[in-house]
Amino acid sequence: MTTIVIVRHGETTWNRQQRLQGWAPTPLTDLGREQAGQLGAALTEGYDIDRILSSDLYRTEETVEILREHFDAPVTFESAWRERDIGIYQGLQFDELLERFPEHDLGETGSEAAYRRTESGERLVDVRDRVLERWETILAGCESGETILIVTHGGPIRLLLGYLKDIDIAESIMEQSQENCSINEFEFDHKTDAVRIVRENDTSHC
Repeated sequence: MTTIVIVRHGETTWNRQQRLQGWAPTPLTDLGREQAGQLGAALTEGYDIDRILSSDLYRTEETVEILREHFDAPVTFESAWRERDIGIYQGLQFDELLERFPEHDLGETGSEAAYRRTESGERLVDVRDRVLERWETILAGCESGETILIVTHGGPIRLLLGYLKDIDIAESIMEQSQENCSINEFEFDHKTDAVRIVRENDTSHC
């Protein structure tokens, strides 16, 4: 059995302002750094982490730096775990995007919006594809008994959970929540190739 723990980064300045971050180098707030510290303590108490995989965006790198004050594990930063590149809409507030560009509103157009590319950005389906491709390579290469920590963003986590629950992209994003520094735990059975969701969006440590 392999344990995979996936966490979201701490609160950022743009999280607080409800702005679309995409790939922007937004820093953690004081609260975000506190959340990351609390997460680090909880991970130390609950797991013996062998290695860390992380998105290479600034907010996840900053979160990892704080986590590694609590436990020592090698880290690899990867673009596969990045949040969606939202192109020219980066920095807009959520409500402003839906009001000005309703074609990207999952609540209104559902799967059509998931397959619509933002100008100079990515489609949601592209994000799901790159996340799932990396997920499958992790499962194929992990060792029984090891514990892997992945530090990423709300979008990739919700898309992965949606895939494992067999729900569509729109529902994956609209009907699931991922709070800052939430913990999601998965067990991978090497004998059956089955993945079990142990817990999701757990913020009891914060």
